[in-house]
Amino acid sequence: MEQTTTSERILDAAEALFVEHGFTETSLRVITRKADVNLAAVNYHFGSKTALIQAVFARHFDPFAELFGAALERLKADSPPSLDVLIDTLIHCALNTSSSHGDLRVFMKLLGMAYTRHQPNLREYLQDHYRPLFADFIDLVTQATPRLRREDRFWRLHFLLGSIVFTLSSLDTLRGMHPGETGHMPVRALAGQVRPMVLATLQAPSTDSAAISPFSQETSL
Repeated sequence: MEQTTTSERILDAAEALFVEHGFTETSLRVITRKADVNLAAVNYHFGSKTALIQAVFARHFDPFAELFGAALERLKADSPPSLDVLIDTLIHCALNTSSSHGDLRVFMKLLGMAYTRHQPNLREYLQDHYRPLFADFIDLVTQATPRLRREDRFWRLHFLLGSIVFTLSSLDTLRGMHPGETGHMPVRALAGQVRPMVLATLQAPSTDSAAISPFSQETSL
């Protein structure tokens, strides 16, 4: 059996503790104890806790970015892809990456924490390293949804991301609330539920939100 390296043990321990307790709440001392290493080993391999947090994300995100980036380049080389092809490609790359590089649910939980907890360094890291990839994706989505206003597209994409992150990161809780076949749908089967939601949201025409929203004017509740 292949022996786990020191850096892998540190990453495994850090990932598990971050998911369970949070970034700020998890100290390097607790990580070293779980990984059965000393603090010098963490400093040698990663240099700081900030760099360790980034490395935990990178081992999930880098394989996905490589696979998804290559897929987008192939799509761009032929012709502007349709929206359903773009969404299928995104889902395919996410599922294939999770099969070989860890649990997609864990990554979604980490991603959700990155944007809901006070982690400016992590958000800056994600933007610096992966902005070109998602800029390419958004450009292609824009071409595939020319009638959608820019602000509508922006918010709909973020609503979709938020719902997907919440669902996958809370999957164990949701399964506990709905025992049986409904709650225990496999992640790959859930992807089949995600696809029509994403397509319907992005294909719906832009609307005058002020005109249709019941909250467009102040009301006393």
